[in-house]
Amino acid sequence: MSFRSQLRLTVFLSIPSIVAQVSAIIMQYIDAAMVGSLGAAASASIGLVSTTTWLFWGLCSAASTGFSVQVAHLIGAGKKREAQQIVKQALTATFIFSLILLAIGTSISGHLPGWLGGGPDIAANASVYFFIFSLSLPVFQINYVSGAVLRCSGNMFVPGMVNVAMCALDVIFNALLIFPSHHIGGFVIPGAGLGVAGAAIGTVLAEAVTGAVMLWYLWRRSPQLNMRDATGSFIPRVRTLAKAARIGLPIAAERVIMCGAQILVTTIVAPLGTAAIAANSFAITAESLCYMPGYGISEAATTLVGQSLGARRLDLTRRFARITVFSGMIVMTLMGVIMYMAAPEMMALFTPDMYVRDLGVMALRIEAWAEPMFAAAIVSYGVFVGAGDTLVPSCMNFGSIWAVRLTLAAVLAPIYGLNGVWLAMCIELCFRGAIFLWRLYSENWIRRLELIKENKV
Repeated sequence: MSFRSQLRLTVFLSIPSIVAQVSAIIMQYIDAAMVGSLGAAASASIGLVSTTTWLFWGLCSAASTGFSVQVAHLIGAGKKREAQQIVKQALTATFIFSLILLAIGTSISGHLPGWLGGGPDIAANASVYFFIFSLSLPVFQINYVSGAVLRCSGNMFVPGMVNVAMCALDVIFNALLIFPSHHIGGFVIPGAGLGVAGAAIGTVLAEAVTGAVMLWYLWRRSPQLNMRDATGSFIPRVRTLAKAARIGLPIAAERVIMCGAQILVTTIVAPLGTAAIAANSFAITAESLCYMPGYGISEAATTLVGQSLGARRLDLTRRFARITVFSGMIVMTLMGVIMYMAAPEMMALFTPDMYVRDLGVMALRIEAWAEPMFAAAIVSYGVFVGAGDTLVPSCMNFGSIWAVRLTLAAVLAPIYGLNGVWLAMCIELCFRGAIFLWRLYSENWIRRLELIKENKV
C-alpha cells in the first residue's frame, strides 16, 4: 500500500467513529444543559458519581476489548469462521461479567455519594442516578461488545451511525422524562418530571434500542461476522478466555486504577463546594468534545494495527501506528485551539450561573494546552491494544495519573482551588503523551511482534 492509500484508509475508518464519538459528546452537552436547568445541585449530583460510572463503563469496555482484538487478528488472517466463534463466546462471557457488575453497582449505590464526600443536598439524587445506571449495565455491555467486534472487523460505519441515532434518542427520551408537561407555542409537550432520575432512564432506553439494533446487524447482516451461519458453541473456551484475560485484564486493571484516581480527584474537588463540583463536571463534558475525535482515531488504529498483525504485515503495522498517532495529534491540536477560544460559549450552554461558568472557562483554557500530547497518549494506546500489547501501556497510564496528577492536584487544590486541579491534569497529560511517544518510537512492541512472527514466542 502506498502512503496515500494508508492515509486514505485511516481517514475512511476514523470518520464514522469520530462522528459517533462527537455525537455522543453533543448528547452529553444537551443532557448537561437539560439537567443544568434544574440547578447546580442537580448537576453536581450527576457530576459526583460520574467518575464511578466511567469506571464501570471502562470495565465493560475492557471485557469487550479482550475478545474484539482476537477478532481483528483472525479477520486479518482471513479466518472468518474462527472470528465468528470468538464473537459467540464473547457475547456469553461479557454478559455474565456485566451481571456481576450490576450486583456490585446496585449494592453500593446507597453509600457511594457519602464515600465521595457529597453533601446531603445532592446525595439522594446521586444515589438514585447510580442505581438506575447499575441496573442497565447488561444493556451497555451488549452494546459495547457488538460495536467493538464490528469495528475490529473493519466495519466502522454501522456502529458509528447507530451511536449517532442513540444520541438523538437520548435527547428525546430525556426531554420527555426529565421535565414535567409544559406548553411550547400552544402545544402541550408531555413530560414525566423525574428530574435527575429521568436523565438516567432516558440514557438507558436509548442504549437499549441501539444495542438491539447493533446486535441484530451483527447477527444477520455483517458480511464478516454474520452469526446465522456461525458454527461452534456459545460456551466460552478456556483458550479464548485466557487470551481475552491476557489482553483485557491489564486494561481493566488500568481502568480501575485510573478511575479510582479520578474518584480521588472528585474527593479533592468536593470540599471546594457545590459550584466547583458542578463546574468541574461541566468542564469535563465540554473538554470531551476535543478528545473524542482522538478516541475515534484510536479505534481506527486498533483495527488497522490488529488486522495488519493478523496478516503478519509488520511493515503496515508500523506505518499505520505512526499515521494514526500524528493524525490524532493534528486533529486534537485544532480542537484545543477552538476550545480555548470558545470556552465562554461552551460553558454558557450548561448553566446560567455566572460563577460556575467562570470556574469552568478557566479550567478549559488550562486544559487546552494539553490536547496535542493527550492525543499522543490516546491514539498510541489504541495502537498497542490492536497489537495485543496492553500490560506495559496500562502500567504507564497508572504511573502517570497516580504519581503526577494526584500528587500535583493534592498540592495545588488548596492553593489555587479548581484551577489547581486542572493545572495538575494538564501537566500530567503532557507527561503521559511524552512517555507514550517514547514507547511508540522505541519500537519495543514491534520487536515483540517480530518474535511472534518468527514463532519464537
